[in-house]
This record gives sequence, structure tokens and C-alpha cells, in this order.
Amino acid sequence: MFYRPGQEYHDLPRNPFNALIVPRPIGWISSLAPDGTANLAPYSFFNGISYTPPQVMFSTGQRPHAKGEPHEPKDSQINPEATGDFVCNMATWDLREAMNMSAEHVPPGVDEFKHAGLTKAPSETVKSPRVAESPIHLECRYLQSVTTKTREGYGANVLIIGEVVGIHIDDAVLTNGFVDMDKVRPIGRLGYMDYVTVDDVWTMLRPD
Repeated sequence: MFYRPGQEYHDLPRNPFNALIVPRPIGWISSLAPDGTANLAPYSFFNGISYTPPQVMFSTGQRPHAKGEPHEPKDSQINPEATGDFVCNMATWDLREAMNMSAEHVPPGVDEFKHAGLTKAPSETVKSPRVAESPIHLECRYLQSVTTKTREGYGANVLIIGEVVGIHIDDAVLTNGFVDMDKVRPIGRLGYMDYVTVDDVWTMLRPD
């Protein structure tokens, strides 16, 4: 099959686009509103983008909606832009249900930590709290927002970029000094409502 997105309909039960870029790591982003309200939400359009300095990005593009429907920026965009930081928390198999709860649409001002039954832990270098139950956290200083192409009448697609200024790794997930993915069991996003768990890890050295 072949179709032109935005010009032709794919004639499939659901949009296949996000099933074609897989698996995607989940950026479980925690932040603070200027009034001190905590926010927590998962983003699967998320990744690391550099080593020196270490930087990450996530996309706060709007969920698909009908053209012309009201759309407001998400708290995960508004908060870092206003307060200057955020935290990426590792989403794991053990935390899958809480991660999913934090994705629920709730009114502004609702604390998703409480909503999902999670515990806040203070960060070392930023004001935004960490998910205490998560084994790995990247504390990030907000750097910039990049608005990418958006179709007329739809909500903005915005990339939030942050510099990683603090890293927490639970000693319990280290084996001989390496982060042991069999212990972490991170989850990733596939297409539709499907996820994957990192259970099968294998090594392949580069030719050089």
C-alpha cells in the first residue's frame, strides 16, 4: 500500500504512522507549575540528542483532534518554559499502570503524582520533583522550545529541549558497574495502544 499523509486516507482501522517508528522510549516528564503544582505525563516522542553536553528532547504535539477544535499548550510545555527545568523519569514494567494513569486527561491544577499514587522525591539540581519509585532520573535544565511545522487549524507541534544536569541511578539496577536492563525492565511504546518491555538484551560490537 501507499498513501500521502494529509492528502489521502490510508483505509486502515487506525493511523499506522506511530507503528512504523518503534520501539520508542518513553520520556516520563515531571515538572512544576509557577504556583508549585506538580505535573507528570509520559511522552513517546522522546529521545536523547547529544553527549556533550547531554541533551534530551520531547515533543508536546497535540493529540489528533478535529480541525479548528480548541487546543491549549500542555503543562509539560508551559511549566519548563516558565520555571526553567523538568525531569525525565524512567518508565518501567513495574510502573506501567502508574505511567498510564499519569497520561489521563485531568483538569489543570491536578497533581498527577497523587492521581497515579506516586511519591515525589526532591531533585538535586532542579526544582521539579522526581518519581521516587522510578530507578533512573535525568534532571534537566530547560534550553529552548522549537515549533515545527503544523497544519493550519491544528495545535502547535513543539519540541522541548533540555540539558541533563543531574543523573540518578538506583544502585540496585547496576551489575558490575553497568546499568542492567534485565533489572530495570524499561518499557517502550509501539503503535496503537501497544507497548514493549526490554527483556531480551544482546550485544553486537561495531566492526571498528
